[in-house]
Amino acid sequence: MYQKLTRMLAPRIGLYFAVMLAFAGVTALLDHQKAAVAELIVIGVLLIAYAASAFRRKREADNFLKEIMDSMDQATRESTLNCPLPLVMFRPDTDEVVWSNDRFLRLTGDQERMFDTKMADLAPSFDSRWLLEGKSECPVEVELDGRRYQVFGDMARPAADQSDGLLATTYWLDVTDLADTRDIYKATKPVLALLLLDNYEDAIKGQDENIRSAMLSDIVQRLTDWAEQSHGAFLRLDRDRYLLLFEEQYLTDYKEEKFSLLDSVREVVNPAGIPATLTIGIGVDADTFDELYRFASLSVEMALSRGGDQAVVKNRFTFEFFGGRSKETERRTKVKSRVMASAMGELVADASCVMVMGHKSPDFDAVGAAVGICAIARMKGVAHYIVRDHVSTPADELYERVAKMPQYEGVLLDSQEAMLRADSRSLLVVVDTNRPEQVQNRELLDSCNKVAVVDHHRRAATYIEGADLNFHEPYASSACELVSELIGYLMEPADLLSGEAEALMAGLMLDTKNFTMRTGGRTFEAAAMLRRAGGDTGEVRKLFQTDLNDAVAKYGIIQNAKMYRKDIAIAVSRNQVGRVTAAKAADELLNIAGIGASFVLYPEEGRVVISGRSLSATNVQVILEALGGGGNAGAAGAQIPGKTLEEVLSELHAALDRYFDGEDEKERS
Repeated sequence: MYQKLTRMLAPRIGLYFAVMLAFAGVTALLDHQKAAVAELIVIGVLLIAYAASAFRRKREADNFLKEIMDSMDQATRESTLNCPLPLVMFRPDTDEVVWSNDRFLRLTGDQERMFDTKMADLAPSFDSRWLLEGKSECPVEVELDGRRYQVFGDMARPAADQSDGLLATTYWLDVTDLADTRDIYKATKPVLALLLLDNYEDAIKGQDENIRSAMLSDIVQRLTDWAEQSHGAFLRLDRDRYLLLFEEQYLTDYKEEKFSLLDSVREVVNPAGIPATLTIGIGVDADTFDELYRFASLSVEMALSRGGDQAVVKNRFTFEFFGGRSKETERRTKVKSRVMASAMGELVADASCVMVMGHKSPDFDAVGAAVGICAIARMKGVAHYIVRDHVSTPADELYERVAKMPQYEGVLLDSQEAMLRADSRSLLVVVDTNRPEQVQNRELLDSCNKVAVVDHHRRAATYIEGADLNFHEPYASSACELVSELIGYLMEPADLLSGEAEALMAGLMLDTKNFTMRTGGRTFEAAAMLRRAGGDTGEVRKLFQTDLNDAVAKYGIIQNAKMYRKDIAIAVSRNQVGRVTAAKAADELLNIAGIGASFVLYPEEGRVVISGRSLSATNVQVILEALGGGGNAGAAGAQIPGKTLEEVLSELHAALDRYFDGEDEKERS
């Protein structure tokens, strides 16, 4: 390093000597020998003088740099010995302590054995892997003798000719007071909970005044007892709505008990056998009370859209769900359908064009609902399109039927064509899904200014926000049922084409398993309206026919089914099968005595697909939601990428165990 610095500081005069020698040579060539000799003598004297001067400068520079380095080494030693922070040096590969200052000795209180011990003995909770990873700060606080420390450090890497190993130097900063203050701040942050008796009218309707008073008194007492655990402020906002404000430190206890208030309120049953149900919406981690209340309101909205009778916790990033295992009971009124129909009619009439898309790999319900929306747009005289990408889907046959209808010529577009036709006044209607990551084309969803959502699935943590219209009813059997209700208010059944009625009827029949599951009075009303519109059940039935190979594959899946726990059938197909085939196999398993729920697993293009069905109280939506899926209580699915069948099967077993262990705990309590 000394030589490099002296070379940088030395003047570059070699060129000047070369020029003088050239002049001496020219003088000699011109026959001026004496003058040339004189010039050479002068050049020699100058060269000797320059060499002496350069040697003197180099020696002075070396001495100067040596003094600087000695001073730096001395300063380093002094700063290490007199460091105001506890300091310890050790070898991270062997964990042996090499040296520490007095402050660290006092910190550990183990001065006698300090140089004959290891870091693991002095600080058991300290992990030095962050030093080996090249970090300069320990990612977690280290607790030592009842105090908490933030540890900083670096590591010296020896030269190639040294074999003493690595040497780490760490500095320990006591942050106990700061950490305690931070913990107190986090523990005392406000949490706001909204409690809603979501079936208030159903539970007390038609009951005598004394029975209603007794039920409400019992419910309020249970709410009050539960709220007292948090020492918070509890007050009544309305006849069926309450507010609880408490500190965040009590929220962990509520989560650990899985909001037992839900089960407690459900124990209050009216003489007709209808239990009271409660929805809890909680807002947490907000900057203001206004934002906290908004989080709680969103949680209540989310819980109700998933069927109620559950608790939802909302922070600034995501939702967290508790409960929601009971199946939905129909709690819909025609008032909402009429209001939604009026709003949908106005949105369609004001749009330059209407585009409809469903979820990825759309089924009969998604396509049928899309056709129903197009029927509304057709009656309004607005251009309408259905997004259909050129990939194989379970609804290909229905797509082909729709494409053959003269009124639907040019209506089916792929995603890119739809993007080109969309403008600022276009209306995008999303049917049969409410999750943005599940739509057929996310870019089209993000690019449209006006969006309407029509869906019957229980809402997940991610959903389409900011929609101009959100007709979301988890109590409906299908999206086609909801669209049929809209049609009933916006057009006469005679104005509906028979092909459109059959497409809607196909969606109804698919999601209700030929009107045997998840059916209510509104379901049959929708089916009757479609029948009056000219829908032929015989033609619809042909859409559900399967060929011989699919039938053989279906029964092959059923043959491999195995029972898990008491009434769960799980079938694993090692070969890729069609989604329709897998869904039919899951449905067929429910026809076997003793099976209350079924799951079919199969591989598909680098992922594992699960199709779940249930007839009993088992909520397959809650089970598969733990694996990243969704759906409703009776029919749900999931797609898990990057894992093998065995891994996914193990995760499914774990999800089932958690689900049923929670049910067992409730029964014991």
